[in-house]
Amino acid sequence: MAGEGRCLGESGGFGLWEPAARWTKEVRSWAATTGEGFKECDCACWPSGSDFNNKTIINEGIYDLSKAMSQDGASQFQEVIRQELELSVKKELEKILTTAPPHEFEHTKKDLDGFRKLFHRFLQEKGPSVDWGKIQRPPEDSIQPYEKIKARGLPDNISSVLNKLVVVKLNGGLGTSMGCKGPKSLIGVRNENTFLDLTVQQIEHLNKTYNTDVPLVLMNSFNTDEDTKKILQKYNHCRVKIYTFNQSRYPRINKESLLPVAKNVSFSGENTEAWYPPGHGDIYASFYNSGLLDTFIGEGKEYIFVSNIDNLGATVDLYILNHLMNPPNGKPCEFVMEVTNKTRADVKGGTLTQYEGKLRLVEIAQVPKAHVDEFKSVSKFKIFNTNNLWISLAAVKRLQEQNAIDMEIIVNPKTLDGGLNVIQLETAVGAAIKSFENSLGINVPRSRFLPVKTTSDLLLVMSNLYSLNAGSLTMSEKREFPTVPLVKLGSSFTKVQDYLRRFESIPDMLELDHLTVSGDVTFGKNVSLKGTVIIIANHGDRIDIPPGAVLENKIVSGNLCILDH
Repeated sequence: MAGEGRCLGESGGFGLWEPAARWTKEVRSWAATTGEGFKECDCACWPSGSDFNNKTIINEGIYDLSKAMSQDGASQFQEVIRQELELSVKKELEKILTTAPPHEFEHTKKDLDGFRKLFHRFLQEKGPSVDWGKIQRPPEDSIQPYEKIKARGLPDNISSVLNKLVVVKLNGGLGTSMGCKGPKSLIGVRNENTFLDLTVQQIEHLNKTYNTDVPLVLMNSFNTDEDTKKILQKYNHCRVKIYTFNQSRYPRINKESLLPVAKNVSFSGENTEAWYPPGHGDIYASFYNSGLLDTFIGEGKEYIFVSNIDNLGATVDLYILNHLMNPPNGKPCEFVMEVTNKTRADVKGGTLTQYEGKLRLVEIAQVPKAHVDEFKSVSKFKIFNTNNLWISLAAVKRLQEQNAIDMEIIVNPKTLDGGLNVIQLETAVGAAIKSFENSLGINVPRSRFLPVKTTSDLLLVMSNLYSLNAGSLTMSEKREFPTVPLVKLGSSFTKVQDYLRRFESIPDMLELDHLTVSGDVTFGKNVSLKGTVIIIANHGDRIDIPPGAVLENKIVSGNLCILDH
């Protein structure tokens, strides 16, 4: 035996021994070709009096391992194991479904059916999802510069084209990475306005300016739905219709057995960490299942504009909308992905490539290790996906009903609070671009990519680098450079509450190029930062930047405490 394990007969298998090694695709391949990791056992799954010489039992039938050593036999053996694992998962999901209350049964069934399809694809995949040799630069006309789109001008009837648009914000994430409880969209980012406040203000401004009815749709997760719905009543008197639907809820699976961790549909007790939202690629199925897709098509809507709610640069762009509604070649574009030029901070971002004759989004996780540095090259792969997407509603309906939306599976490993290693299977919304017809990339200005993932990002958007107008942030005209400064705040600033406590007011950053802050540092009122500023308080030391201080191309270190007299 290659290490300790347990008989899978206990969980629906039949005499199949699970090694202590992770039961991954690599282990399945190894087991099928060597016969290692399998063992006779004493549990009831073995028929009495059987001859176990070089044999194992699967699906209550004896399978001769010696035959599995041939190439065809190994392939056949792998397939039998895969089928057995699928059967075990199916039984576990059926048990979970029986615990659903009557009013949740149909919804839970759809979620678990969706998970089964994703799990089936996960087991079928062999090796990397892309062949590096087939990756090519996209043809020039497949990624258009924004200037060319803008040169076509605004639509003749702005109201008419806006009335064919639906704005969808991805609102499934929590603010935990910034030390906040609840939905990230409810974090205050500017003048006490939250991400959601700014989004509503933007769309209300459109509807009032052009006398239109652009709705806002929030894709929530089970983590954010309740808190988000509580806050929506504050917008009842705004000129924006707000709809919500929920992402699916999928079970996390044990990294070793690949069986669901959940024992029932509840979120409490031992099930608190058993479920997860399966990435924003779930939007296609969830939007379809919610009924909203058909509702909007029935109202004459044609496109959705999808973006992350924490990207403050993702506003409705009338030039892109005009391009979609009035395509220059007469061929409707079913999918537009906004991309922007990479900087050294974006080398890990997914990039658009040409693959087997179609545009394809390639993420760093799909790249063979030998080619990761090449993928990160700013000179070869110059653009990355902003996750601002314009998608045809009719195309989503067609492809969803044909089960033809193909997205690569992201295997996301996690460790639960109790120490259990699990994996969650996810998909990304932009990966579906290859399933749509006449897809297009548009290389947009960096201003359309303004995500707030950390308090370093938050400092930028709260500063005088940006001005706020009708919910939209624009770079201040007083800033002489078109790019934003590089800001790195240390671990003492990670949580929003700590970050706010360390700034009496946000510094003047109009002339700042680079800011690094590490350790116990606080800023007084009306501080001005220019050029490159590095402030480092060593362990046990503290630095108080005094009110009114002007730091230009300075390194501050050591200990500087200012106390009230």
